[in-house]
Amino acid sequence: MPALQQWMETFPELATQVRRQRSIGGVRKVLLGFLSRQEAPYRYGRQEISPLEYYLVRACVQNLKSIFSLRGERVSGSSAARSVAVSMGVCTGPQPSEAFWQDLYHLFLGAAGRSKVYEGVKSPAFLKLTGRDAGRVRSRELDRLARSVRGMIDRYPHGLSPQAVARRRASRRRVLHALDGSSADWSSYRWQLKHIIREAGVLGRIISLTPSEREAINMARQKGIPFGVTPYYASLMDQAPHRKRDHAVRAQVIPTPEYVRLMSEARACASGSLDFMGETDTSPVDLVTRRYPQIAIFKPFNTCAQICVYCQRNWEIRDAMQSGSLAPASAIHKAMAWFRNHKFVEEVLITGGDPLMLPDYAVSQLLGEFARMPHIRRVRIGTRAPVVLPMRFTPTLLRILARFARAGQRLAIVTHFEHPYEVTPEAAEAVRRLRSLGFDVYNQQVFTLENSRRFETSALRFALKRIGVDPYYTFFPKGKEETRSFHVPIARILQERKEEARLTPGDVRTDEPVFNLPRLGKNHLRAGQDHHLIGLAHDGSRVYEFLPWEKNLYPSPTYVHRDLPILNYLQRLQERGEDPADYRTIWYYF
Repeated sequence: MPALQQWMETFPELATQVRRQRSIGGVRKVLLGFLSRQEAPYRYGRQEISPLEYYLVRACVQNLKSIFSLRGERVSGSSAARSVAVSMGVCTGPQPSEAFWQDLYHLFLGAAGRSKVYEGVKSPAFLKLTGRDAGRVRSRELDRLARSVRGMIDRYPHGLSPQAVARRRASRRRVLHALDGSSADWSSYRWQLKHIIREAGVLGRIISLTPSEREAINMARQKGIPFGVTPYYASLMDQAPHRKRDHAVRAQVIPTPEYVRLMSEARACASGSLDFMGETDTSPVDLVTRRYPQIAIFKPFNTCAQICVYCQRNWEIRDAMQSGSLAPASAIHKAMAWFRNHKFVEEVLITGGDPLMLPDYAVSQLLGEFARMPHIRRVRIGTRAPVVLPMRFTPTLLRILARFARAGQRLAIVTHFEHPYEVTPEAAEAVRRLRSLGFDVYNQQVFTLENSRRFETSALRFALKRIGVDPYYTFFPKGKEETRSFHVPIARILQERKEEARLTPGDVRTDEPVFNLPRLGKNHLRAGQDHHLIGLAHDGSRVYEFLPWEKNLYPSPTYVHRDLPILNYLQRLQERGEDPADYRTIWYYF
């Protein structure tokens, strides 16, 4: 049954009142009046409701009031009241989508105390007991929960299993045969970089490509969209194109035709900018980005061993290991002078591109420069080498890193695993070598369609902790148009953090879900005071207003984000074999 019809049948008196109105303003007044009446009986004690349901009522009422408010409409650029008015025949205009009404219907159910979130869920038996009896019954209940969680996590294969290791051994033989390499070549990072796979024909000799994958790679090469895969990373892909285990691996590097088309159009648009994060607006000097008081980013090298499709800096990178990607010496000297002159910058994140793809001598020179700055106390190196090129951590490179650490500054490696299928014995060995030198190794995951199923990110966290990597950030993918096929609703990452991650041990869920605001910096998504739902567009997209971290320090602009419709996301999950009923609480995360 369409959601509009469900809404009308569930709230017949409200629907009748709305239909009687002659203007959008009248519709808005009726809806806001209804919402004001929903919470009052519970707030003033005239009607009983369970505490959890009450707080859900309050959250839904508050968010719906914001959606229907005049300010919400002005800031979000969308009018949910108009969409309701159009649907009810009060005025004419484009009909809102099913996604719009699905979201609205669920929010109204929550506002009326009828969300059904707890329907069919019994209160735990231990709540009626005390003492040791309660403890024993509670323990049995926790056993049941833990068994369920482990069953969900075990759905996702990791690269440390004997089966995966055997598959990758066969893949390695195919890669070496296709590239005319030897077993000795495999452990050489220089050989790996020299043989980066750039053509569909070469990759197609290693794995079976779908027609869409082959088309996208060929189109990317023709249009100058960066594409490249290290031989090692290609060996992590299953030979068959079913994407049952390697979906996230393939999606990391193999673009979709839509992505290539949108990237090509964006590059061809003279007035457009691919600098979605507005880094040029936060760059005091070439190669430096600064958004916070005591830390700055240094970007000396703007290429990588392979290209992540959703990279936020895809506007700077032209190809994998493109020649001439090292910044000119004059620019590096000016950037270093800037760091020397800014004594309150105590920490540096060296990123790019991937700085560990530089030759050893260049890595040594750059780290040496910072070692001679007493006010620089910590250096982080952002690199995907543990994931895509673990053989890069040679004894020579490790000696360079260790020498820098002995200079008295703290050094950490921040890497970028996306899925447990990327966690391999080779990656584990690279991490072991780094940790043996006393370095911290952290992970930043981008939360995308490819790793957002129930407990899929939890599975990654367990795999990372197993090899000595600490989960650090889970990044919400931003609204870049060319990467929209990766997007998930904000509600899903909040649901994951509140429900799935909460059921895992504390040292496994050490990461923080964040939204990196263009020009403004990181917004911590689980801190509800830092973002607010302010609109619901006619296509079902929620519209959020994000507050910058400086909000209590000085006036600063907010950032408005138009999200992915929740229904669209659930439909894509269903196409992948998921049951949308397993995600039924997603509507109640804001």
